[in-house]
Amino acid sequence: MQAVVLEQVGQLSLRDFPLAETLGPRDVRVAVHTVGICGSDIHYYEHGRIGPFVVTAPLILGHEASGTIVEVGAEVNNLAVGDRVCMEPGLPDPTSRATRLGMYNLDPGVVFWATPPVHGVLRESVVHPADFTFKLPDNVSYGEGAMVEPLAVGMHAANKAQIRPGDVAVVIGAGTIGMVTALAALAGGCSRVIMSDVVGPKLELAASLGPIRPVNVREADLKTVVMAETDGWGADLVFEASGNEQAAAGVFELLCPGGRVVFIGMPNGPLPYDVVAAQLKEARVEHIFRYAHVYPRALALMGSRKIDLTPLITDVFPFARSLEAFEYARHMPPTAVKVQVEVAG
Repeated sequence: MQAVVLEQVGQLSLRDFPLAETLGPRDVRVAVHTVGICGSDIHYYEHGRIGPFVVTAPLILGHEASGTIVEVGAEVNNLAVGDRVCMEPGLPDPTSRATRLGMYNLDPGVVFWATPPVHGVLRESVVHPADFTFKLPDNVSYGEGAMVEPLAVGMHAANKAQIRPGDVAVVIGAGTIGMVTALAALAGGCSRVIMSDVVGPKLELAASLGPIRPVNVREADLKTVVMAETDGWGADLVFEASGNEQAAAGVFELLCPGGRVVFIGMPNGPLPYDVVAAQLKEARVEHIFRYAHVYPRALALMGSRKIDLTPLITDVFPFARSLEAFEYARHMPPTAVKVQVEVAG
């Protein structure tokens, strides 16, 4: 089948790739329709590795995907040929301790699309377990379906934050993950979100999505704005979604006494951690890695239009222009948020 293949660092190709996948009794075969380009895809393209995961052989990229079921296994009774679906890309070991405890995202043996040596889904079709394949609501497009994967990260963060109705949240970083985290926080009960970044057009887009107060930290001091917006008390929640070391080091300055911080972004190295600043506010600190048990709730919110991800899909390329799409995603203009490839158009 045709696939987008990372041949080696800095070299992509769109070519026929021999990949035979047998349909098991609890599997479905999906004709892939739309795939989003994630920052991890770009990182593998540019560097060939993320932490211990190293590209040592040609690898198909892509893990944010939607499509149409074209074949079902003999034991599948909740999905049918013709169903429009999205797929959760991480498959844990069902017998592992982490999975049995409900933390399957933390299973050390999880198999995750486009994480070496596991092939991704920027290709014509894929076989996937029915248990990790979810039907799209009729009013949710393929493009939105391919956005469920990043939305799941934001929803997992919102769950970890234990939002209380009326909370005020700060989201640091207006990239895709920051945007979906803000939307998840609002859907979860936050009354408003203060979002910071250095890219004006992204902040303007964020402000159009709901009660989101944009702060360009090149022009204004974030702590000053947060205190002004909360009568000097501070934010109930701070979501660090940028991975920027300097921004992450200042999270406790923005927080109210007894507030909660959730680290989402992944810095390139260790951070200075002000223990005393956290202690003085009895801050509760959470960290997330991917997500677990959120796809059905994400789709329910999208189907009810409580969350609309359409404005975040800023650029769509046909499959034949996949290599161009990757180059565009490497050097995205300030107005771009999510780049997608339509495999079936």
